[in-house]
Amino acid sequence: MRAHGTRYRAAVATLEPRKLYGAREAVEQVKAAAYAKFDESVDVAVRLGVDPKHADQIVRGTVSLPHGTGRTVRVLVIAQGEKAKEAEVAGADAVGIEYIQKIKDGWLDTDVIVATPDVMGQLGPLGKVLGPRGLMPNPKAGTVTMDVTRAVKELKAGKIEFRVDKSGIVHAPIGKKSFPAQALEDNLQAFLDAIVRAKPAAAKGHYIRSITVSSTMGPGVQLDPAGYHQ
Repeated sequence: MRAHGTRYRAAVATLEPRKLYGAREAVEQVKAAAYAKFDESVDVAVRLGVDPKHADQIVRGTVSLPHGTGRTVRVLVIAQGEKAKEAEVAGADAVGIEYIQKIKDGWLDTDVIVATPDVMGQLGPLGKVLGPRGLMPNPKAGTVTMDVTRAVKELKAGKIEFRVDKSGIVHAPIGKKSFPAQALEDNLQAFLDAIVRAKPAAAKGHYIRSITVSSTMGPGVQLDPAGYHQ
């Protein structure tokens, strides 16, 4: 196992062992412990009491972070006619039905794909390529829609999609190290509220098992899950 470096160990030393922090104190600790020279991302990992092997315990959804993620999101809109024009005006980075063929040829230079319902039949065969990368448009995520203007603007403003992985953990970015603590706290609270709202009816026992916030290079800071309605 790779040993951690001196700066990482120094960052860990600033945390109290086994202490569970409140949201504000946690993000302040993460900011203080972030030691990289670049503007590290701040991420949250929530371990849930669900079994993702069962379809009725899948946790997924979307949330608009009040202060965005700090990342530049590249949005591709696959649409035609007036909807393509609307997408261009809304600020999409790439627009057009021709991107279906480009994807078949190996092009994947985008972070999110929005599509109108009328082109989904052509996108369907690309599910094996787009699905594993989290790029397949989905009505539940708001990425299959006729309102492409709203979809593009929300994605650019900080709307993110989340989905529980096979280990029962949901990961999401909530900002950058350079964000004020209040902005990170607001984004964290918005994300956790969305997780609570997405609780499946089939989930039994404790729903939120643990919450960890960390920067790209820094140590994880544990939040007290008891502070969130379950």
